Amino acid sequence: MATRLKTIFHSRLCGEKPGSEPEEAKLQIASKQIVQNAILRAVQQVSRESRQREARAGDTPQGSFRPGAGELTQKHEKK
Repeated sequence: MATRLKTIFHSRLCGEKPGSEPEEAKLQIASKQIVQNAILRAVQQVSRESRQREARAGDTPQGSFRPGAGELTQKHEKK
């Protein structure tokens, strides 16, 4: 299927006439699947990173509560 998509995309880039309606539908379905897969991977990555941050925060002696977290240090204070 990947080879077929490359052929379809190549013909579009070269300005050739679009294929039949079934070809258009196949291309739209394949494009939609590519986008859905990319979104799914991105959501999974954000979820995984969030769990990792939570796990690291849970490794502190006070659990997820860290006094001073989010406060500006003297180095970062606005002047």
